Amino acid sequence: MSDPQNTAGLLTVEETPMTAPASTVSLATQQGRKRRVLPSTSPKFIVGSILVLVIVLFAIIAPIFSQDPRSTANPALQPPSAEHWLGTTKLGNDMFAQLAIGAQGSLLIGVVAGGIAIVLSLIFGVLAGYLGGWREDALALLTNVMIVIPGLPLVMVIASFVPQRSWQLVAFVLGITSWAGAAYVLRLQTRSLRTRDYVYAAKVAGERSFRVILVEIMPNLLPLLTAQFLFAIIFAILGEAGLSYLGLGPNSSITWGSILNDAQSGQALGRGAWWWFVPPGLMIAVLGAGLALINFAIDEVINPKLRNAPDAARRVRKAAKIKGVTA
Repeated sequence: MSDPQNTAGLLTVEETPMTAPASTVSLATQQGRKRRVLPSTSPKFIVGSILVLVIVLFAIIAPIFSQDPRSTANPALQPPSAEHWLGTTKLGNDMFAQLAIGAQGSLLIGVVAGGIAIVLSLIFGVLAGYLGGWREDALALLTNVMIVIPGLPLVMVIASFVPQRSWQLVAFVLGITSWAGAAYVLRLQTRSLRTRDYVYAAKVAGERSFRVILVEIMPNLLPLLTAQFLFAIIFAILGEAGLSYLGLGPNSSITWGSILNDAQSGQALGRGAWWWFVPPGLMIAVLGAGLALINFAIDEVINPKLRNAPDAARRVRKAAKIKGVTA
């Protein structure tokens, strides 16, 4: 008979499995089992919101404490001083006052044009994606035609035929020429949502198409709609600045683009009057950067891969270090 102690020892040796060293990917997977369902406070969103909020407050509060932006009673081409914080233009206009009023004009054009673009995107995107069939084909055909037509040249052609251009007209023209891209994205997303079970259940229950779109589909599109709206505002502000720089912007309103046009026609760069063109250009850049940062933060909400990619990369690096230490 064999020794029970030896038998126990043999059984212990046989039952002990050979474990291979854990790979870097498995370690990273084990460390990242707890994933965030919602993103934590995004630094992009915080910085972008602060930039946009500062500019909006400047557009609301600054005109109250500034002089008439069209007044020519000031000395011409004065550099920044205690009396004129941002100097004066060739005609003696106070640059701080013009910048404040220009902020109101540019923001109004951006918001109105963005609103028009997002409404058209809903009509040609969400409605087409939900209806399907020949109605989707008809709406998609018009969307594809607008996509292939270059936006800025079309805006320039439309604006050149109207001698008296208000900011409302410029906003309308920019809005009707910038909706096609967003409509295409919304149509594809709506086509995916209309096949979901809860949408079928609402149809079987006898709900109207309008209510199905409004209650069942639209809440799932809100992050995407917000991102598209912000993008439309950025496009409208930059588009208005480009049109005004070319002399095709609003005639009766002051915007950041019209200030840049006045600086170009007044040879501000050749005269060394940097305070005439740097502030409006900087305001456009800061506002665009703030809206873009908010848009990036919303993209992380829409696409979880963008939200989890930095954490996954950090986990892989940490797992690689752990493997290197234990090897």
